[in-house]
Amino acid sequence: MAIPHPIIAVVDDEPAVRAMLQRALRLAGYHAEAFATGQEFLAALAHRRPDCVILDMHMPGLSGLDVAQQLSGRQLHLPVIFITASDEVSIDGRTDPATTVGLLRKPFPSDTLFEAVEAALRIKARGAED
Repeated sequence: MAIPHPIIAVVDDEPAVRAMLQRALRLAGYHAEAFATGQEFLAALAHRRPDCVILDMHMPGLSGLDVAQQLSGRQLHLPVIFITASDEVSIDGRTDPATTVGLLRKPFPSDTLFEAVEAALRIKARGAED
């Protein structure tokens, strides 16, 4: 079941990364919304809920893991794709396996990003069927 005009949230504190991801996603036919902080993203959920979220692991304030934990605590079962520039980061045992798509290490090819987004949308579609 395809989701019409999927909304992908991009949460990253680096403006260049946000802009690049938002542009790549839009060119691939997704609706992409960008947020500079985890707090900004969580506040926006009151108005619109995306189909999946791309979360940077390291941000000032709330980290990507902090945001994912808040999503889980609010019972918002949004598929999450984590991204990081660090080789030292692991998400093993620290995220909800039902909604975590994976961890992409920057820089990553567009194809890898799109595969992760499609996997996230499949998770979202399965959740809608339950």
